[in-house]
Amino acid sequence: MKRFYKKVTAEEEGGAYSVQLDGRVIKTPAKAHLRLPTHALAAAIAEEWDAQETEINPSTMPLMQAAATAIDRVTPQRNKVIEEIANYGGTDLVCYRATHPQNLVERQLAAWDPMLEWVEQRHKVSLKTCEGIMHIQQPEDSLARMRDVVAAQNDMTLAPLHNITSLCGSLVIALALLDGRITAEEAFEISELDETHMMEFWGSDAEAVNRRNNNKKSLAASERFLKLSGIIT
Repeated sequence: MKRFYKKVTAEEEGGAYSVQLDGRVIKTPAKAHLRLPTHALAAAIAEEWDAQETEINPSTMPLMQAAATAIDRVTPQRNKVIEEIANYGGTDLVCYRATHPQNLVERQLAAWDPMLEWVEQRHKVSLKTCEGIMHIQQPEDSLARMRDVVAAQNDMTLAPLHNITSLCGSLVIALALLDGRITAEEAFEISELDETHMMEFWGSDAEAVNRRNNNKKSLAASERFLKLSGIIT
């Protein structure tokens, strides 16, 4: 799509904020009004639109994509999204440990044990760990508490939380980022620990490097969205 507007502004609108193109409020792909919780987020999305040159490229507007996802996907099927996020608690990355080599075992202990300790202290969630990839049944009360934490979030938070959780393969890591316990950079390093180890040992290929770079950028964008929304301070 070619750029069809000249001026982009962030405006207050009925207790929320909107982005306007030449005075017209932006709508989502599903034609809903783009209503945003903070002026900071609206201004940042306005900057994304203003940065478009002759062609509009949605892939260069991660904040706009996250907001549209919250409105178009999360709001109409909120319970489904909550379940999708919460289900990661039952197969959380940080609970499945390597048996060898020893340096990987030690790196997992150093990176993942603090995450389990944090989620137990912060949310009273106790999760079991195991060696290998065979499924381990987690305590139902812990899974229920994790679901309650997810369900307590508003729609604008659930969109980036879903992205973080799926990219990391871990609800524990995602909740730690949401709480400000870790940064997006740290979430990437913690969740990519196994892949990093493999690349150090076997080397890397262009596809793997590209995937990791995209994941890192996406995590950073989700963190920025949460900060601009006032969720992370």
